[in-house]
Amino acid sequence: QVQLVESGGGLVQPGGSLRLSCAASGSIFTIYDMGWYRQAPGKLRELVAGITRGGRTNYADSVKARFTISRDNTKNTVYLQMNSLKPEDTAVYYCNQKVLAGDYRNLNVWGQGTLVTVSS
Repeated sequence: QVQLVESGGGLVQPGGSLRLSCAASGSIFTIYDMGWYRQAPGKLRELVAGITRGGRTNYADSVKARFTISRDNTKNTVYLQMNSLKPEDTAVYYCNQKVLAGDYRNLNVWGQGTLVTVSS
């Protein structure tokens, strides 16, 4: 069984910064892609940023140049540094990791979600 634990959400003023973290634990052989998604009230969940095991990244157009995704493979952890936050970034942010478990099953694992609120 593999679990993801997210941290770092909260309330921030427009223009501020937050850093989200998501650590995987359990029986893990390796982790392939990692990513962050978000879902605002009344909207569909959308991809914010993704990163491959080799470090290749991709971003939603709305967050390019403001957000940075990174990972530490030794800690099975993915990060999302969010700068110049805007009210429209307000959402529940979900971590996702594509895991090859210790029993060689491929798992698509989601975090519990962390709320980011950007407001003055």
